[in-house]
Amino acid sequence: MAKLIYDKGGRLIFTKEMKKDYTILLPMMAPIQFKMIQNVFLHYGYNAVLLDTSGPEIAQAGLKYVHNDTCYPALLVIGQFIDALQSGKYDLNRTALMITQTGGGCRASNYIHLLRKALVKAGFEKIPVISLNLSGLEKNSGFSLTLPMLRRIIASLVYGDTLMLLHNQVKPYEVNQGESQKLVEYYTEKLSNGFNKGMGIKAKQISQNLDEIAKAFSEIIVVKTPKVKVGVVGEIYVKYARLGNNDLESFLANEGCEVCVPGIMGFSLFKVDNRLEDIKLYGGSKIKYRIVKILMDYLTKMETMMIASTAKYGFTPPGEYAHTKTLVKDVIGYGSKMGEGWLLTAEMLELTETGYENIVCTQPFGCLPNHICGKGMIRKIKSIDERANIVAIDYDPGAPRVNQENRIKLMLAVAKERLTSQPKTEKTHKKLEHSSEKRTNKEVVGA
Repeated sequence: MAKLIYDKGGRLIFTKEMKKDYTILLPMMAPIQFKMIQNVFLHYGYNAVLLDTSGPEIAQAGLKYVHNDTCYPALLVIGQFIDALQSGKYDLNRTALMITQTGGGCRASNYIHLLRKALVKAGFEKIPVISLNLSGLEKNSGFSLTLPMLRRIIASLVYGDTLMLLHNQVKPYEVNQGESQKLVEYYTEKLSNGFNKGMGIKAKQISQNLDEIAKAFSEIIVVKTPKVKVGVVGEIYVKYARLGNNDLESFLANEGCEVCVPGIMGFSLFKVDNRLEDIKLYGGSKIKYRIVKILMDYLTKMETMMIASTAKYGFTPPGEYAHTKTLVKDVIGYGSKMGEGWLLTAEMLELTETGYENIVCTQPFGCLPNHICGKGMIRKIKSIDERANIVAIDYDPGAPRVNQENRIKLMLAVAKERLTSQPKTEKTHKKLEHSSEKRTNKEVVGA
């Protein structure tokens, strides 16, 4: 058993000795992206385990060890950790936890402190907690976020966002059910193996891989029938995590919808852009500004390649961050940046603009940024674009799932009525050939 070392503030350090034989538990949020990030950690010698547990016992564990006024994502993440430690699956003398820490004004920056407090209360005070952050908030001798690792993590987000987008656009129409999911699994493994060999992380390689992925999805045989298109926005955890939103994407799929969930890259650009704006407004190190600007330019380059590859094969590409930002000019101030901030409003406008005008705004009950920038902006968004059909759904331990789904069904009823009232086109049957201008899916339109 590794020797336990504490810093001056009493924080238990994850040491180099622990790296050798400790299991690091990671909370689940976005399945595709986080699976690839887990593989990055494994490559660098960290025995990382991604928790994908679900069930009411997780929320109950969170309620037992976290104050019930704490936002829902913190309650679930901490509850999932506590539930895992109590499961008997892990050696408690060789287990650590990892959680992200943004350093912003949202309570998300304090999850790590709430987690440590909950661990003490639950009798797990000897479990070290690792902060995953880019701000130097906490350091551990046994874990370091190196530049090569960071490049692989960014590549994981690029590939993961692309796979998620293509899967969502193909799955509702595929003739052979499960074909797009198989492609997701195939490329998740292939790309992760490539990372281990130092492949797929340079810009040219990423561009080539994105083209290959988009081409592969475009070759899936689909039946194109009119479907309600639904966008999902909101607080980042409940936006992506099945545990947080009661498996919202599956529910919408069962209702016959095509779903669009804006990727994590947009949120990453938003967070980096905020650092630049802070330095412009309040001053700061010129060296820090240059470093952050390099990261911003790099992320923008990655986004450009995602857009180019998906559009090349006829898919609806992810929104361009710079354009999405312009949509809220004179609508909401760029200084509104706690949590998802103005980006939440901008994503709803961008989704409406691109044909996903039916929107579920997911928010933890009592989340101030979401109530202001999400629910609070619905009327303004509808005044800008009357097509917007938005429902805000609160997620909380006390919110009945049936009530949430019934409210979404009311929104979908409006969407379906609009869909059926649109002019019907004649049924046509065609097979599109490979082209940089046409979608290459072998499809039957209107069948």
